[in-house]
Amino acid sequence: MSKPGILLAVLGLGLLAGPTLGQQRLTTGAQQPMPAEWIDADTGHKVVRLTPTEGRNASFYFHNNPFVPARRGGGHRMVYYHTGPQGKQLYALDLQTRQTEALTKPRPSMSGEIVAPKRREVFYQVHDTVYATHVDTRQTRRVFVFPADFKASITTLNADETQLGGAWSSDAEKEISRQYPEKKDYFRRIYDAKLPRTLFTVNVQTGQLTKLYTDHAWLNHVQFSPTDPRLLMFCHEGPWELVDRIWTIDVHTKEVKKVHQRTKEREIAGHEWFAADGKTIWFDHQLPRGGPFFVTGTDLKTGKQRSYELTRDEWSVHYTSSPDQRLFAGDGGYPSSVAKSPNGHWIYLFRPDGKKFKSEKLVNLKSHQYKLEPNVHFSPDGKWLIFRANFEGESQVYAVEIAKASS
Repeated sequence: MSKPGILLAVLGLGLLAGPTLGQQRLTTGAQQPMPAEWIDADTGHKVVRLTPTEGRNASFYFHNNPFVPARRGGGHRMVYYHTGPQGKQLYALDLQTRQTEALTKPRPSMSGEIVAPKRREVFYQVHDTVYATHVDTRQTRRVFVFPADFKASITTLNADETQLGGAWSSDAEKEISRQYPEKKDYFRRIYDAKLPRTLFTVNVQTGQLTKLYTDHAWLNHVQFSPTDPRLLMFCHEGPWELVDRIWTIDVHTKEVKKVHQRTKEREIAGHEWFAADGKTIWFDHQLPRGGPFFVTGTDLKTGKQRSYELTRDEWSVHYTSSPDQRLFAGDGGYPSSVAKSPNGHWIYLFRPDGKKFKSEKLVNLKSHQYKLEPNVHFSPDGKWLIFRANFEGESQVYAVEIAKASS
């Protein structure tokens, strides 16, 4: 077992279903390091560190599924990134035993965070080459090498796990990113440049590359539907108040549809994601930018929308919805964010209540630096929220129990 795996076995209990170590009530981030688990003194919810304090560990982006189903008496496994002195690599954590093991060797450069739960593989990219590693056997295969005239990145996998997807960008755009690595510097420059981008798919067995759609717009945030293998969602990136952002394309017919039409000046919609059943696309919705604040969903069959209002403090950088689609969650915000909330630094649980969300604070993130986005995920059983944070110094992955601690 790897060193991080040994550390977790020592610290662990039976992880997410297990008893609590001492039920210590502490202000989250009040000490470095925190214990392996504690009760958040401000919320009364149990928090568990899932990763060791050695090195940097990061859970996946909010709309990327990190989970592989349980097998042979173990628990669901969660794939995450570990970065140490030798580079970046993928690990898998058993959510029942809290034991973890390296799936890949460390690499100086690695990107992509795509789990195929049926194949039990994780897809990732090293420079121009796409690989797939089996989560149980760790056998690795080379899937695809991007040609010299089409250097691009994978970001998503379709529902029947046959096609990877992503967006190609021009050399001119890559040069802007190289010269201006900070988002505040490159973001408007790329938007204003109106350079071409191309959506594409790659067959995971044959390696066939298919170019789907090209536009002189910043096509981004590419996500396949979790249930319809033909449906790909993408956005027009840029200042949200200036773009009609959310779109879908049928990868067979190449028909493109707009998901949400703005109706007010400076209205924004963004950070979109599919509901678990694939029938709805949800998004952060502000009328106009800066509030009032909503989470809105568009029914893909009927086009009808439903919205839940939030307060300024409840606005979150990212939202997500539970596997059973009854609950929502958010990772909070910070004073300099769009909402400019003075008290938004919380992991939130949201329960629909008429036309509003009824919120519950789960973790106080006042000691977290929001340059690292927490990116919440519901656990497969819907009983925990998993997020990343740096209140212990380096980025680590944590879980907070939705039910309040008993003591």
